[in-house]
Amino acid sequence: MSKSADLAALIRARAGDQPPEYGLILGSGLGHLTGLVQGTAIPYSDLPGFPHAGVSGHVPQLVIGTLESRRVALFGGRSHYYESGRADAMRPALETLAALGCRKLILTNAAGSLRPDIPPGDIMLLNDHIAFAGTNPLIGEPTDARFVPMTEAHDPQLRAAIIAAGQAEGIDLPEGVYCWFSGPSFETPAEIRAARILGADAVGMSTVPEIILARFLGLRCAAISVITNMGAGMSDESISHDHTKAMAPIGAAKLERILRRFLRDDPT
Repeated sequence: MSKSADLAALIRARAGDQPPEYGLILGSGLGHLTGLVQGTAIPYSDLPGFPHAGVSGHVPQLVIGTLESRRVALFGGRSHYYESGRADAMRPALETLAALGCRKLILTNAAGSLRPDIPPGDIMLLNDHIAFAGTNPLIGEPTDARFVPMTEAHDPQLRAAIIAAGQAEGIDLPEGVYCWFSGPSFETPAEIRAARILGADAVGMSTVPEIILARFLGLRCAAISVITNMGAGMSDESISHDHTKAMAPIGAAKLERILRRFLRDDPT
């Protein structure tokens, strides 16, 4: 058996055989949302090869169970490229998710806005991304499967269902392009100006490697940013990880409402 198959068997033994319909990955300051799921929590430390999720504001556990009558696998934290220098750090977790039979992945992150009309406390649905970090999680993959098409990496049907959920909840949900910087240092004002020229609407240090890996594994993806700050040079606010964690719950309340409605209503 492969490593992912072994991990999937371990998870099934503790959480049951029913495949999760959705995987959800939570970003910085959003780990508390693991408490929404009625089910079994498994620490990453019990799952060999899973990310250690060593960033404060993440909850390093996998929760398998029910949310709004849907079977979900919720990742309370992720490993970032900047923690290890490995863009494929989330590959074991995502391979295990696919081995469990999951086919849809919803990703969330905390991000800085590059648009004055999407201020801190708002949320943004990703309709595309820019891999500005200059690396790729499939470097070293030996098969031709590494040549993954990314034209519809952000699944149009899932995005439409999430937008409909926002409308049903009366929450404005603009769409935009997310630009992935490697971190861990925040962007300079010049880098923010460059990202805006390239067409980015938000910046962050995660999500893009996971989307590439998920498409490689055949998962359908959608991603939502919780805006915690404006990009460097766009406001007088002090940008820090503590600020990110403090601001994340404001957008998280909107995110929770949209996710719950999406899970109830998703026709895809």
